[in-house]
Amino acid sequence: MEEVVVAAYDPVWSQAYEREKLKIMSALEGLDVHIEHIGSTSIEGLGSKPTIDMMAGVFELSQVNDHYIKRLAESGYEYVFKPEFPERLFFRRGPWRAGTHHLHIYKYQGSQWHDQILFREYLKKHSKTRDQYYMLKKNLEMQFRHDRVAYTNGKADFIRGVIEQARRDMELF
Repeated sequence: MEEVVVAAYDPVWSQAYEREKLKIMSALEGLDVHIEHIGSTSIEGLGSKPTIDMMAGVFELSQVNDHYIKRLAESGYEYVFKPEFPERLFFRRGPWRAGTHHLHIYKYQGSQWHDQILFREYLKKHSKTRDQYYMLKKNLEMQFRHDRVAYTNGKADFIRGVIEQARRDMELF
């Protein structure tokens, strides 16, 4: 089981994303694809587990067929079937339970896509909320150092709350 370690922000994370983006774009060549760096490693100043989270947006998930799944595998991204999340395809890179990169494929401009962007942009603009999230992650790290599922579940309500607040703030404009 992967040990949960929340590291201080590292600018290398954005460089790692840029390298992986090129590999993913190449593997998905032929699709109209949009790629974003998401999650805590995409937010300057926010500590995180050093797993690079990325999302690719396509117009229909069915476009990512066996041909593209194979090409992603050749680039080091293993497809992990997650029936509990029918609105995304999930790929991982790195040792099992200690992945170094996660690729989430969503419908481009769909609700999941927008939620990821809202969360990232809200934390970039609201340092107090970003700092609260970091403290939550550090507390969960101490509580659930050897239970990644519990660590992840412990963040869920906070993340949902940030996304809801970001939506409300958007309505003001």
